[in-house]
Amino acid sequence: MDFKLEIAKVISQSLSNIELDEIISMIEIPPNPDMGDYAFPCFRLAKVFRKSPVQIAEEAVANINKPDFIDEIKSVSGYINFFINKSVFASSILSELLKSKESYGKSDIGKGKNVVIDYSSPNIAKPFHVGHLRSTVIGGSLYRIFKALGYNSIGINHLGDWGTQFGKLIVAYKKWGSKEAIEQNGIKELMEIYVRFHNEAKQDPSLEDEAREWFAKMEAGDEEALSLWNWFKDISLKEFNRVYKLLDISFDSYAGESFYNDKMDAVIKELDEKKLLKESEGAKIVDLEDVNMPPCLITKKDGSSLYATRDITAAIYRKNTYDFEKCIYITALAQNLHFAQWFEVIKRMGYDWHDKLVHVPFGMVSMETGKLSTREGNVVLLEELLNEAITKTQEIIDEKNPDLEDKELVAEKVGIGAVIFNDLINNRIKDVVFSWDKVLNFDGETGPYVQYTHARASSVLRKADTDIDELDIDYSLLTDSSSVEVIKLIGQYPDKILEAANKLEPSFIARHIVDLSQAFNKFYHDNPILVEDKKLKDSRLALVYSVKTVLKSGLYLLGITALEKM
Repeated sequence: MDFKLEIAKVISQSLSNIELDEIISMIEIPPNPDMGDYAFPCFRLAKVFRKSPVQIAEEAVANINKPDFIDEIKSVSGYINFFINKSVFASSILSELLKSKESYGKSDIGKGKNVVIDYSSPNIAKPFHVGHLRSTVIGGSLYRIFKALGYNSIGINHLGDWGTQFGKLIVAYKKWGSKEAIEQNGIKELMEIYVRFHNEAKQDPSLEDEAREWFAKMEAGDEEALSLWNWFKDISLKEFNRVYKLLDISFDSYAGESFYNDKMDAVIKELDEKKLLKESEGAKIVDLEDVNMPPCLITKKDGSSLYATRDITAAIYRKNTYDFEKCIYITALAQNLHFAQWFEVIKRMGYDWHDKLVHVPFGMVSMETGKLSTREGNVVLLEELLNEAITKTQEIIDEKNPDLEDKELVAEKVGIGAVIFNDLINNRIKDVVFSWDKVLNFDGETGPYVQYTHARASSVLRKADTDIDELDIDYSLLTDSSSVEVIKLIGQYPDKILEAANKLEPSFIARHIVDLSQAFNKFYHDNPILVEDKKLKDSRLALVYSVKTVLKSGLYLLGITALEKM
């Protein structure tokens, strides 16, 4: 039963001049169960009916014929509060889950539509540091969320594999680099010579000119320049892929900035033909002064391309290739202006799909020790952070449960899950400070807490050793307050997936499964499950199975493994 819809129909009996969809949109879930299961605020209707909200609510309640699925309807301070029959409520939600099982919460609303998600996108030859974590895990989660709603998710790792920084790296390698050291130490060595370049260039600015010359050679197809660039790229990808494997993140395309080299001239020509280009000090720009933005730089005075050129070209290519419903870009909040500028250029080019381009900004991540900077060499490598999370989890397991089966695997899944969850439970726009004490806490609002709750539910079901499809369920036995609270949260889960997709915010799911874990642990404390009374035992097992199903699904949508034992 869709309770919101059914309650909206009940309200429309006495408020017939308001559209059903508007009534549905106004229905709320009260923060306190004593205020009802659903509430309808009448404040917005005061002007329409020329009456006080209290009077509207009282008159509406007096004119409603109460259906069987509602126990009570009350008018309180301008709200109409509905108390659902708890047996009907439990039966409606749990029977739907028991029928759908692992598909509960999924839908096909996106069937036949493509969503392109551009995430992670680290720079080649630079360390894959903890600052890249947010784009990677937010994108990985949104990829799974859209897939759960029936969309065809297309994950793109738009690698930073082009630009002046490669000119700098070539200069640095030729002056101070060693092939053997780079083969042996990988990105760490590349970073060292890159940092040295910046330090030396402060004293000798001519190094910057040399770097620009080498990048111009790359763009012109110089064999030596491209050979070095390809080598840097191979070394970087080898290291990146180790991290992606740990995070269980994959992509459908690794088409980075260099992929668009032979496609940019046509776009620059199109901009010119559409009379959008202006010359400014030898560079070519699109003037955006009329929308209070700085000009969008398309080519430098030496003719080389920029981020905006490549992003515009990539967007046109992606629309032609994937015909996307949405093209989502997950990058730091600091890039807001960049995206606003080139989105505006796409609009001025006359493309009616400009409004399907979406920038999903996020706040910065920092360690308790301070901010990160590649140029200064002050970085925490993501691979090292993940390995440290695994090691610290292993120590906790050795202390608390040394005989646990497959404890190395459990340590990996809990340690990495903890890092991912710590990122995704935060509203993405907030800055995140990384703290080990908080991340690996098994009692707080953390990944390990949710994974442990899932393992607890799994343990109960293992001990019961019962076929879920054979349970003899009496839903009237699930009407105590702790059972009802769990059932409410199970019922809200499909809406949380939709909300996470609509607002491009995985934290809705992370927060929800923490709330469900807390409610389940209270239920577990209040209600013995494996009791003699078969009907009571089966009814409570149905609830345990439902919680386990939602926790496993929610963890999966965040990119985290649900464990059977911990």
